[in-house]
Amino acid sequence: MAEDTPSKGQSRNPSYSRRAFLKGLGAASLSVPIASIASAAIQRRPDVLSGPGTLNFKTRRDQSFNNRFNAAVDDHQVTPAPQVTNGDEARYRSGIANFTKGFPHNSFGEIDPSVYAAYLAAVKTGKRADFDALTMGGTERLVDPQSGIAFDLETLDQSQSSIPPFDTLASPGLAAQMIEVYWQALVRDVAFTDYETDSSIASAVSELNGLSSFSGPRIAGNVTAQSLFRGFTSGDLIGPYVSQFFLQPFTIGAMPFVGYLTALPGDFGIDPASWLNIQNGAPAPLAPSNPDSQLRYLRSARDLAEYVHNDVLYQEYLNAVLMLLQMKAPLNSGNPYPPSLKSETGFITFGFPMIEGMVAEVITRAIKNAWFQKWFVHRVARPEETAGLVHLTITGQKSYPLDSSVLNSKAAAALFARNGNYFIPLSYPEGCPLHPSYPSGHATAAGAAVTVLKWFFDETFVIPNPLTSNSDGTGVTPYTGADANQITVGGELNKLAANVGFGRVFSGIHWRQDIIQGMLLGERVAISLLSDQGHLYNENYKGFTFTKFDGTKITV
Repeated sequence: MAEDTPSKGQSRNPSYSRRAFLKGLGAASLSVPIASIASAAIQRRPDVLSGPGTLNFKTRRDQSFNNRFNAAVDDHQVTPAPQVTNGDEARYRSGIANFTKGFPHNSFGEIDPSVYAAYLAAVKTGKRADFDALTMGGTERLVDPQSGIAFDLETLDQSQSSIPPFDTLASPGLAAQMIEVYWQALVRDVAFTDYETDSSIASAVSELNGLSSFSGPRIAGNVTAQSLFRGFTSGDLIGPYVSQFFLQPFTIGAMPFVGYLTALPGDFGIDPASWLNIQNGAPAPLAPSNPDSQLRYLRSARDLAEYVHNDVLYQEYLNAVLMLLQMKAPLNSGNPYPPSLKSETGFITFGFPMIEGMVAEVITRAIKNAWFQKWFVHRVARPEETAGLVHLTITGQKSYPLDSSVLNSKAAAALFARNGNYFIPLSYPEGCPLHPSYPSGHATAAGAAVTVLKWFFDETFVIPNPLTSNSDGTGVTPYTGADANQITVGGELNKLAANVGFGRVFSGIHWRQDIIQGMLLGERVAISLLSDQGHLYNENYKGFTFTKFDGTKITV
């Protein structure tokens, strides 16, 4: 159970009743049929298994209502979270710090003021008609703002969770994130196995070490080739960069896994005309980036970027389940169907079909939360937009309030030496999708999905026979590093989430902060879903204990 959510059957306020809850909603807010149903069912019905050993189907409908109602009451008692922005939208009324892609822009990539005013007005009303009336700069359309304010029958409402304010445009923190994104684009084609010896990686390590505002992981206080571009959990720093859940063998039913589609080197949006065209919402190409005819294992930043360009949001987590099944990984010790039980086994509840479906189920809730934050709270600009500000400032065409560390960075200079400008080299022809940056939808989905996987499986199980991809991705070899016996299910699930999130950063369309806070938001959504569903089981379910991203234990 989440720290701010009571366990099953436990009220946060002993004097709080479901009758009081209904009264608090106000009679006018309930239609007569719903109010009548609620009044009739307000008193707890007998359990369906009560009585002399006979199921009571007549009361089952009421019991179902009560169980769902109890979950809703528990959720309702969590107060809405403060939604605090970084203030840039009010500070820079021209929209330079916020997401405006797809709308009409001038030659400097600045949004048309009247369109920006209408955009912000639509955000305030949330009405689909107001969004539909917006003037677009090209043929691409905004991606589903309405989903951010859709309701759900499970989990806390989006308004009950929040994420911290994003780094401000002028801050050293944003500059450090921009420098990291620049380096990630510059080394996109370096194999992860070559990080210890590559000169560009050494330059990235050196520059990021000198930035006190850089929030990425460090080993013994230093950014190293081993910590570079990794996630924020302890498991992220162990073993190969790529998670075992991209490398271990598995089959999907009768179909064996044979490799991933990847892309050949080639970047996009690296001249002023194409950059502006992308910002105005030019038609997105239907073809993949630069397809490689050879199937490969993921071995570089470009491979990860291309993977998350094409993935079905839940597939990597379903694949992880299938890998865990193949390696005979044990389930959480709290599972009510232990191996010693002789007469029953879990299947639809507490068995593999449950977790195979749950990784998709939890993601549908998680991305609604992400979209609420993206559209209706933060509206943070994408790196490709902010890189335009860097380019225009360094070249003297405009002067934007950016921290000098990014303007004077080695990463920016290296980009100029390569391309003659300071735009982010995008690995996708279309650049980012048409929704704001913060948080990353992929990262929020990843945080939610790996949380239910850590809840279901024994996260301490050491993965046997760990693997690493070779430098060209044509195969895998045994991983024999000194930490090979520390590669656990929990650590590699955390790494899987980070791999997915940072695949989007490697492509040039997200920030580190998008990934970290997206994962944490997804974790909270998963805990809420597991809590709500805890009301519904017939088994003697007492909760499963697992480790959160911050290293603390929780029982849900």
